[in-house]
Amino acid sequence: MSQTPNKPHPDQFDLFQEALFPVRVATATIDLDRFRSKIKRAMAQAIRECPHDRPVIAARMAQYLGLPNLSKATLDAYTAESKAGHDISLVRFKAFVRATGANWLWDMIVSEDGLLVLEGDEARLAEIARLQQEQKDLVKQLKTLRSVPVVIKRHKSGGSSTS
Repeated sequence: MSQTPNKPHPDQFDLFQEALFPVRVATATIDLDRFRSKIKRAMAQAIRECPHDRPVIAARMAQYLGLPNLSKATLDAYTAESKAGHDISLVRFKAFVRATGANWLWDMIVSEDGLLVLEGDEARLAEIARLQQEQKDLVKQLKTLRSVPVVIKRHKSGGSSTS
């Protein structure tokens, strides 16, 4: 039985696989129009991937925001690239993320600043790696200290001391 041509063997390392936790560098400038379009397209994608339709998402957002309602038209304006004047506020964006379950939007928002969002237990993985790096540094320091012999100048005397 052979592997399918598109799927590498499970033991084979894929050099072209995208890193799960990519190292990012902040962009030097902020292109607001490009960023605005990127957010609107990502929000539209989140809506398409959400099991709820737009009116339900809007209602869920209103509930999170403590509002009596939020119209589907408002939600549509937030995702329409042609409506540049209808940017979503951070508070409403948070309600949108919760309403759609699209936590990946947070990572998309901060990626151009060289940041990476870790979710839940992933932070513990980062802490483990940090501690392992610290451990390696301590091992190096100990090795350096141990590489030079220690001369002990105190000698045991054979008799008792007199005063």
